Amino acid sequence: MTNNNLTQRDRASVWHPYSSTINAPDVFPVESASGVYLKLSDGSQIIDGMASWWCAIHGYNHPLLNAAIESQLTDMAHVMFGGLTHAPAIDLAEKLVEITPASLQKVFFSDSGSVAVEVALKMAIQYWAAKGQPGKQKMLSLRQAYHGDTLGAMAVCDPVTGMHTLFNQVLSSNYFADAPGTRFAGEWREQDISSLQLLLEQHHTEIAALILEPVVQGAGGMWFYSAEYLRRARTLCDEYDVLLIADEIATGFGRSGKLFACEYADISPDIMCVGKALTGGYMTLAATLATNDVSETISDEGEGVFMHGPTFMANPLACSVALASINLLLAYDWKKKVTLIEAELENGLAKCRELSNVVDVRVLGAIGVVELDTPVDMYTIPAEFVKRGVWVRPFGKLVYVMPPYIIEAAELNTLCDAMYTVVKGLT
Repeated sequence: MTNNNLTQRDRASVWHPYSSTINAPDVFPVESASGVYLKLSDGSQIIDGMASWWCAIHGYNHPLLNAAIESQLTDMAHVMFGGLTHAPAIDLAEKLVEITPASLQKVFFSDSGSVAVEVALKMAIQYWAAKGQPGKQKMLSLRQAYHGDTLGAMAVCDPVTGMHTLFNQVLSSNYFADAPGTRFAGEWREQDISSLQLLLEQHHTEIAALILEPVVQGAGGMWFYSAEYLRRARTLCDEYDVLLIADEIATGFGRSGKLFACEYADISPDIMCVGKALTGGYMTLAATLATNDVSETISDEGEGVFMHGPTFMANPLACSVALASINLLLAYDWKKKVTLIEAELENGLAKCRELSNVVDVRVLGAIGVVELDTPVDMYTIPAEFVKRGVWVRPFGKLVYVMPPYIIEAAELNTLCDAMYTVVKGLT
């Protein structure tokens, strides 16, 4: 099948994310993938700087992950999780409890990050209803936050600068604190916490939970903020009797330089969401972890059951490859590798600071961000990167990369050089 033929067929019948079906930008058919490379149907190879939206941390076509799926497939591809269980789910749940903050002891599986957030929000509401405080149904989130595209998740995304303003009239009304302004590792500014503190003082009797992305605000702006904010937020939640939900969907499994970004502040949330890199990018799977207090309160004092049940919850194939991905990550010095990527990105993107259209360059772990003064043209800019042998998909004013951890220095240099060249061409 030719490249042009695939593109024409795609345009005729496929609706891509964040895309129009009338005036759609070009898409690039992928024939296969291996390591950090995507092979396009025209025969060219490009370096994937996005790790397939941040999840393919081990790259593509990894033999150990392939083997995990192939082995599980001979037993069963799927079985319902209502009233049944299986070893892959139990093994994965035990591993997640082992590696996440100590207070998290129960694991609820779901299909995607957005659903994991929905589950967390429902847990918080059901928890307080069980505690005899049904009025605590509001959520507290941060400006510049992004937590997903389903209705509940959209309701805790930034209602002004986020992607969901069209739906504001149908979304639940929640509270939003100012985003923390202190940079990661910057000198703490006490005023950063004042907005959060004031909202908790005034509305804690209505607020079920504070939900935030630890240290890294992802799709809401790629902002890296001080870990001190997390510490203060944990203290305030305890003081005002509000649950703390950590959305580690983007940051989990080493992306920020810690296994989980909460570790920068040495705090433990009441509820944590993980997804994306959970399966190494192989299959869709997410999990919402909770403390025994949350799970037992809902189970003993409330309805007796948690009111949620995805059809493909704890899919055996996904659980098997997720466990293999976590074990693969923990089997080598991933932290050293991420630190090396951080250094290469810092060095390679530094020259972007000299460009007149660049507002900021920031790097943390295996994340590199170039912030521009104006939004990029998504109809033309991806093709400019493909011409230079890389896959980078910006959004808004942000040109960023989150590559697989297996990427080598030469490949990172190619990514950084392409970012510089394309950004320079926009001046």
